Amino acid sequence: GAAAPAVEEQTEFNVILASIGDNKVGVIKVVRAVTGLGLKEAKDLVESAPATVKEAVSKDDAAKIKKDIEAAGAKVEVK
Repeated sequence: GAAAPAVEEQTEFNVILASIGDNKVGVIKVVRAVTGLGLKEAKDLVESAPATVKEAVSKDDAAKIKKDIEAAGAKVEVK
């Protein structure tokens, strides 16, 4: 087998809602869908931006969540 690289590739990512833009209701809907939170919890999370939406997700999941939330008009960072 090949030797493992010295630096491990990042496999877990956090999705951060940086700013919500003009469509707060739409962003809350997407955040609810992504997180499974109730309406109040999702609203609180969105209104507290910048806030972490999802922690320790795969690169693909993080990219999909970012795309979905950005489609609602918000700004998202993946770290």
